[in-house]
Amino acid sequence: MSSHTADTKLGLIGKLLLDGEMICETGLHIGAGKGSLDLGGADNPVVKDAFGRPYVPGSSLRGKIRSLLEQSSGLVSPADLIYLSRRRGQEVRIHQTDDPADEVGVLFGRNPGRMERVSGDALEPKSATPARLTAYDAPLDMESITAQMRENLDDELTEVKSENAIDRITAQANARTLERVPAGARFRVRFVVDILCPADRELVPTLVQGLRLLEDDALGGGGSRGSGRVRFANWKLTWRNKAYYAAGEAEQALLDAAETAALQAGVRDPEFSGRLS
Repeated sequence: MSSHTADTKLGLIGKLLLDGEMICETGLHIGAGKGSLDLGGADNPVVKDAFGRPYVPGSSLRGKIRSLLEQSSGLVSPADLIYLSRRRGQEVRIHQTDDPADEVGVLFGRNPGRMERVSGDALEPKSATPARLTAYDAPLDMESITAQMRENLDDELTEVKSENAIDRITAQANARTLERVPAGARFRVRFVVDILCPADRELVPTLVQGLRLLEDDALGGGGSRGSGRVRFANWKLTWRNKAYYAAGEAEQALLDAAETAALQAGVRDPEFSGRLS
């Protein structure tokens, strides 16, 4: 739990920028939500931008990190969950409370309005809480797809993984295909944490904890079948205080070319919080 209270006053102190690389250790599938109409195309294509280049939506990164932090904090019991959607077969349940000291709620924000709990009485938050974390769409570093890799890909930038679902009665194999960004591909990631009060400095180690959890989990679809293993590298940490925006004051470089473990050690240093002012 954080030291935020219901009386905490908010006002911009500054923004902390975390820029780095996300490297695919295995093929990565972030689904586009529809099958390919091309003959021989994959049943489950990856999401691509207007130029046909795969990317990782910020919502996918943000949602996965939030889910891992909720699980690690023991916040996934029915009493702690509310429904975002109750459509049959597409239920979405997330952690939500009205506790001002709830770190997950402060980092990712809280919506106002009546919300139905999975178990117990409905949740009626007294006020909205602005999200401190922004996760941007992560573009593909085109140079990471080498000429040697392209020779073995099914498409210019992606591979197609074939899988079989086995019928337990007839033992019949039902083929399916999954489009993936290949292992070795790199994406440029950027996270921004808004520091709106002194207590918000406590949220930075929480975010980095989520990044470390993700490195030992999976991103996107097919994670339990080998897809989606990623790691982060070359972190650059930059602080831009209020004067940077108001008067053009120089930004401060706090960390450069760091692995995630070094990033975590840096933000947990007792002197780190004092530099965010």
